[in-house]
Amino acid sequence: MRAIGVQEFGGPEKLQVLDVPEPHAGPGEVRIRVHGATVNPTDTNLREGIYAQRSGDTSPGPHIPGMDVAGLVSEVGEGVELQVGDRVMAVVLPRGPHGGAYADEVVVPAASVVPVPAGADLFAASTLPMNGLTARLVLEALAVPTGGTVAVTGAAGAFGGYVVQLAKVDGLRVIADASPADEELVRGLGADEVVARGDDVAERIRALVPDGVDGLADGAVMDALVVPAVRDGGRIATIRGWSGPADHGITVHPVLVFDHADRTDALEELRELVEQSAVTLRVADVLPAEQAAEAHRRLGAGGVRGRLVLDFSS
Repeated sequence: MRAIGVQEFGGPEKLQVLDVPEPHAGPGEVRIRVHGATVNPTDTNLREGIYAQRSGDTSPGPHIPGMDVAGLVSEVGEGVELQVGDRVMAVVLPRGPHGGAYADEVVVPAASVVPVPAGADLFAASTLPMNGLTARLVLEALAVPTGGTVAVTGAAGAFGGYVVQLAKVDGLRVIADASPADEELVRGLGADEVVARGDDVAERIRALVPDGVDGLADGAVMDALVVPAVRDGGRIATIRGWSGPADHGITVHPVLVFDHADRTDALEELRELVEQSAVTLRVADVLPAEQAAEAHRRLGAGGVRGRLVLDFSS
C-alpha cells in the first residue's frame, strides 16, 4: 500500500513514496480509503523529528505524517455503526502501528470519525477535523463567558480562522491580528476588531481593551510576547506546549489535540456548523500525494492561507 513518509528525519526532501502493509480495522475501529490528507505544521514537526526527540521515541522508520483526513469508509470493526462507503472525516494520530494520514488507507478509532458536512467535497472536509477540534479545545480552555473578549493571533491561518469563527458562535467579541494583505480575510471570518500583527501586537490589543482581554488564543506561537494583552486573572491557550510563566494571575493552558482525538461530540458540532455556514472550509491548493515534499516546502515558506491538501484518491 502507498504511503508518504520518512525513513530518516530531515527536510522536505526526506519525504518519499513508501510501500507499507495494508492496515485492517479491529474492534471499535474504522478503515478509511483516503481521498484528502491535509498538510499541517504538525506534519513538518514529525518529519523533522521534533516529536520523536521530545518523547524519546527511538523506533525505526518509516514515520508517516498527517493528522487530518477525509475519504470513504472501506472497512469497519466489530461494534462500529458506520457503513462501508460512508463519506467521513477523521482526526488521525500519527503514531502506533498504522502511522499518520499520508496513506491510501488509514485505521482510526470510530470515536475520531464523523460524516463529512453535507455539500462539502472530501478535500475541503479534510481540513476541518484536527484544526477545528484544536480551535474548539482552545476556546474550552479559555472558558470566556458569553459577551467576553478573546484575542486571536495568527488569525489568518487555518487554526486561527477556526478560532475566530467558533468564538463568534460562542457569542464572544473577537480581536484578531492580521497583515494588511489579510485584514479583509480576517474581518470576513467575523473578527470585530483587527490589529496589525507583529511582536508588539499586545500593545495594539491593549489600546483597544485597556484592561486586557479575557482570553487569548496564540495561533502565531508568540508565547511570552502576548502575555501583556491579557487582563489580570485571564487565560492564554497555546498550541506548541508553552506553559508560561505568566504573572498577574494569568494562567497558560497548553492544548494538545493528541489527548482529545476521541471528542466525537466536538467533531459533530464542527460538521453541523459548516452545514450552517458558521464555519468556513478553506483549501489553498490540492496537490498529488507524490508532491508532499513540495507541499511541505510551500507551507514552510509561509503565506499559505487555508490548507494544502494531498490527493490520495487516484
